[in-house]
Amino acid sequence: QVQLVESGGGLVQAGGSLRLSCSASGSIFGLNRMGWYRQEPGKQREFVALRTSTGRTSYADSAKGRFTISGDFAKNTVFLQMDSLKPEDTAVYYCHANYNFLDYWGQGTQVTVSS
Repeated sequence: QVQLVESGGGLVQAGGSLRLSCSASGSIFGLNRMGWYRQEPGKQREFVALRTSTGRTSYADSAKGRFTISGDFAKNTVFLQMDSLKPEDTAVYYCHANYNFLDYWGQGTQVTVSS
């Protein structure tokens, strides 16, 4: 089993920045990718960004140019730097990891952007 723990969420004004962190522990071998998803109340969880073990990154259109994903996969950690935040970025952000072709999720961290 793999456990993911997120931190770094909070309340910020529009235009501000937040940095999310996620650390994995447990049976951590065979890491393929780590990333972030978000979910607003009453909506489906949506992709935000990911980083593969080869260093490739991918972003949702809504995140491009404002969010930056980075990671230290030797330490099984991933970060999401979020700049120029907008009220529509308000959501619960979930860390995701794929280890040995199995998917794992964190418990989520709330990000609230006030206008």
